[in-house]
Amino acid sequence: MLRELNAIVAARGFGDATPASDTSSFDHWLLVVRDGLQKSYAVYPWLAYGTDWLAFAHLVLAIFFIGPLIDPVRNVWVIRAGIIACMAVIPLALICGELRGIPIGWRMIDCSFGILGVLPLYYCLRLTADISSHAP
Repeated sequence: MLRELNAIVAARGFGDATPASDTSSFDHWLLVVRDGLQKSYAVYPWLAYGTDWLAFAHLVLAIFFIGPLIDPVRNVWVIRAGIIACMAVIPLALICGELRGIPIGWRMIDCSFGILGVLPLYYCLRLTADISSHAP
């Protein structure tokens, strides 16, 4: 995560900048996060292991969605669980984001993942209902 963040900061031309530098709010936040990760990883290098597990969890969740591709009617529960998870993103982002000091704009971006994620899942749910109503 730190490597990727360093690359983004360098690509934006702020490689040696600090959060106190005169930057936009977006660049300021990138620098705050980068500096926080640098300091945290220097003292607690095992924290990066958590992001490895986060990536693994995303892969595992993606595997569950193979079921609805193969048999949508039988695995409709996966689609419903996905919709519930998308809806749960909004209170999590708003409540925990506030508690952690995440800027409101970033929390809105997080909320948008929940809102945008529901759209294809709801469409799939409707298609699955149509399939099940036409099944013998």
